[in-house]
Amino acid sequence: MDPVTDSATTAVPASLKVAGLAFAYPDGHQALFGVDFRVERGERVALLGPNGAGKTTLVLHLNGILTPGAGTVTVAGLPVGARNMAEIRRRVGIVFQDPDDQLFMPTVREDVAFGPAAAGLRGAELEARVERALALVGMAGSGNRPPHHLSFGQRRRVAVATVLAMEPEILVLDEPSSNLDPASRRELADILRSLDVTVLMVTHDLPYALELCPRSLILSDGVIAADGPTAGLLGDGELMRAHRLELPFGFDPRTVAPRP
Repeated sequence: MDPVTDSATTAVPASLKVAGLAFAYPDGHQALFGVDFRVERGERVALLGPNGAGKTTLVLHLNGILTPGAGTVTVAGLPVGARNMAEIRRRVGIVFQDPDDQLFMPTVREDVAFGPAAAGLRGAELEARVERALALVGMAGSGNRPPHHLSFGQRRRVAVATVLAMEPEILVLDEPSSNLDPASRRELADILRSLDVTVLMVTHDLPYALELCPRSLILSDGVIAADGPTAGLLGDGELMRAHRLELPFGFDPRTVAPRP
């Protein structure tokens, strides 16, 4: 094997590699049946699927909240497991659907500083991390505001900042466009496109997936049923019907050019 080629291909491991992942809950319900996929560094990928497909169960394996019954999850070359748990939870940042699940401190600054401070960051380095995270989401200068005084869209951006402050490898977003007005939805899309981070977006908002994610995975009945360009998957009517996915009335993915 050519050592130069081998070095180039192994220098940057995939942000996320899931191999043979299976999981059953204690009541015997089998949620995942051998899930396989990988996401390369810097990709933006949508995870689509009907309710009950196993999307939440899959996401909870990415930072070790759930432990596989079989198979493996690897983040940036590190196996998800007890030995690497602190680093895995730094590298995999999950933004919940309801920002109020993540914002619990008296001020925006304290919310954004919470994770890095808990990891040992102090002083000027901590302040710089907080300011950078807020700037990335367009909330610079808002550090002293109480989160409950912000609009819903602003709170969602601050929730993203709390994760970015940990400098993650992967940003996992659960229904990021839900309950946003059109302007807030566009602003968040612009922010997500600007970030130098791998994105896995769990969503039922298929036009938003098309706008933001060149590639999509369809999870259905606990397995990856399809993996490919988002426009191609959404344009396959038979595939969409088979997995209970529906586009908004009148929306034609073939007429939308995905933005880079």
